[in-house]
Amino acid sequence: MSNADATAPRPAWWHRLDATGGGLGLDLGIYAGAAAFAALTAATSTLVTHRHWGSLATVGYLAAALLVTGQLLIRRRRPHSTLTGVPARWLVASLTWSTVALLPLTWQSIQRAAGRTDRAQEEVLVVEDSGRRLLETGTPYLGPDAIAALPAGEQLLGYTPYQPGMALFGLPRALHDTWWTDARVWFAIGTALALVLAARLLRPTPGPPARNPATLLRGMQAATVLPICALTLATGGDDLPVLALCLLALACAGTARPGWAGIAVGVAGALKLFAWPVAIVLVIWGLTRRAGLRVAAGAFGIPALALLPVLLVDHEALVENVLRFPLGHGLVASPAQSPFPGYLIAANLPAGRAVAAALLVAAGLAIAVRLARRPPRTAPTISLICAYGLLAAILLMPTTRFGYLLYPIAFLVWAPALDLPRIGQPAGEEARQGVHLRA
Repeated sequence: MSNADATAPRPAWWHRLDATGGGLGLDLGIYAGAAAFAALTAATSTLVTHRHWGSLATVGYLAAALLVTGQLLIRRRRPHSTLTGVPARWLVASLTWSTVALLPLTWQSIQRAAGRTDRAQEEVLVVEDSGRRLLETGTPYLGPDAIAALPAGEQLLGYTPYQPGMALFGLPRALHDTWWTDARVWFAIGTALALVLAARLLRPTPGPPARNPATLLRGMQAATVLPICALTLATGGDDLPVLALCLLALACAGTARPGWAGIAVGVAGALKLFAWPVAIVLVIWGLTRRAGLRVAAGAFGIPALALLPVLLVDHEALVENVLRFPLGHGLVASPAQSPFPGYLIAANLPAGRAVAAALLVAAGLAIAVRLARRPPRTAPTISLICAYGLLAAILLMPTTRFGYLLYPIAFLVWAPALDLPRIGQPAGEEARQGVHLRA
């Protein structure tokens, strides 16, 4: 492997921070900081669902912080105690995810089924309506005429700005109206399954690890217990299965499974457009291994198969929902207007939308040049490129959400987890590839 493609080394300050108290110091910082964020959300958020999440999650994060404090005290007396090791830290992280994401999600779903109308974000309603339409009409989308016929206050909810596969999460609600058919419950199930599969692929093998054996734990924390992920899953949830499937695709790439990497990212791409840039980078990685077609078959074939029936049923509705609305040309404006540079430029400068679009295209071209000159040859490099690329896109898009930052954050923290010793690598494969591949 060329030095140009090596995973960017983490700064020395990060190594020192992550090593404090055997990793427990940073654990404490994560949970304590998350508790403060949750408490602030409970006190100040203008969204009822977010305030409800904050009130429950504050308790969960504080409990996790107390557990880690206890682990630190035990470590001072018995540095090698099993109560302070990586398995114990995994247990704390799992319990924390259960209390700060799954518990609020379940509670809100039960209250919603009992009649509370303020216990789900609009995304949940949109996905469930799309599932019902898919069952009844063969397409999850309403056409522009049908959206225009809705009352003015309901036109926004008439749009479904997702890929057709997302409607599958709404099918349970279309079949039976109860708390466990809430789309968020199925978002959580899909997320958990994908993350468990990724963790199994990347679990450390016997022998001296090349890096801190807790890097996988840190990556999982970034995808589960961080407030940006826990809040999103509990109140809306549609981004979490997409993120988890992308992380599974990276795990497949890191363990020399290009075909499965394409399938995982293809399923993600059939849910939401955010997975498509990850698919492109994975295909380019596949080309460096003479497996580009295998990756592309799943990465683009699965979204195409999901789009084709919907396209045949009503192509105009598909274009209106998936292209025109996200690009700002729908009958109503998207509410995704977080004050990032792209939005501020579009809103405040003359021809600001054109300027923001030009900056976004320039960033895309810069990434394309990088990929053409130095295609990624390792999974950590793929993860870093996806992180920086999506971060640039989120910051420069005229229409964006703060919550979308969960993608680049998870990809950045996930990269070291992909740099563990080779798992499942056939003997002699590295020599045949002529590169040193690290997973």
